[in-house]
Amino acid sequence: MKQIKRIGVLTSGGDAPGMNAAVRAVTRLALYKGVEVFGIYNGYQGLIDGDIKQLHERDVSFIINRGGTVLYTARSKEFREWEGVMKAAATCDKYGIEGIVTIGGDGTFRGAVDLTDAGVPCIGIPGTIDNDIASTEMTIGFDTAMNPVVELVDKLRDTSESHARCTVVEVMGREAGDIALQTSIAVGAVTAVIKEIPTDFDHVIEKMVEARKGGKRNFIIIASEGMGHDYGEGLAKMIEERTGIESRFARLAHIQRGGSPTLRDRVLATQMGCAAVENLVEGQMKQVMCLRGNNIVAMDIYDALTVDKLMKGKLKPEEEEAIPPNKLYEMKRIVADKQAYKKYLNYIIDHITL
Repeated sequence: MKQIKRIGVLTSGGDAPGMNAAVRAVTRLALYKGVEVFGIYNGYQGLIDGDIKQLHERDVSFIINRGGTVLYTARSKEFREWEGVMKAAATCDKYGIEGIVTIGGDGTFRGAVDLTDAGVPCIGIPGTIDNDIASTEMTIGFDTAMNPVVELVDKLRDTSESHARCTVVEVMGREAGDIALQTSIAVGAVTAVIKEIPTDFDHVIEKMVEARKGGKRNFIIIASEGMGHDYGEGLAKMIEERTGIESRFARLAHIQRGGSPTLRDRVLATQMGCAAVENLVEGQMKQVMCLRGNNIVAMDIYDALTVDKLMKGKLKPEEEEAIPPNKLYEMKRIVADKQAYKKYLNYIIDHITL
């Protein structure tokens, strides 16, 4: 088997705190192994345009603590077409890049599949604050994104307490309600409203009314953005009409995406970056690095994308029928474990608040 001597690294899709730690890990370990590293700027579009620079050890100094991505990121319409993929592959050939570590979400992984099919082996690292990659227990950026939510909701609670209000807070998470669930526990919210688990609002209203009678002044409800753009404001209005408790709505939006990554995200990103390099230089490809327990494991990228579809209810019947039974069983087990964990978190919220 031919030993890979030159690799690239890129970030694509939405930025996530910890991406820089992954870039650093990829660069440093590859250089240690005698492999040259090229930073690809602005994602797949930068690969098409040749926006590439060789990275040395000092180029990734003092980036582990920085949010965003020093390689920048962009969504490329051109790369969605096969002609664009072939242009990207030609750029790799021009620079002698024999494999790429791609950092991002499911769109980034689909791009990695296309690029591998075009002759450039790729390995993916899950970097997205929403934690919406079903194949891994945690994505890079998720832990960091929850911290500003907790900090800001704590401040909103001060005002809610002063004015005896309910505040409905919308957090990010278009396809997954993980941020809403975990921050709801951390701030003592009345409930977390996510599309994966139906909310019994009759029960919530009853709890709030009884708690107000018992002297409780403030109420916090966390809603995921996946419920819809206007959902939070409508929910606040409904709460006020049904309880008589003055209610307000706050959307935290992109303030959750920036900032210095937490220890947990820095360590996770470093582990995944190192694992990706180890596998890529050994000739592995079409893999996603996944956290399972305390271990980083590799999963076939097609399987990871399929598990993601299964989790989000987007897997077509004909696609499911084409999967070997033993593999489908394992995929469904991963999804079932994730769903069970979310239900357990929701159970905690329902039984220890108010």
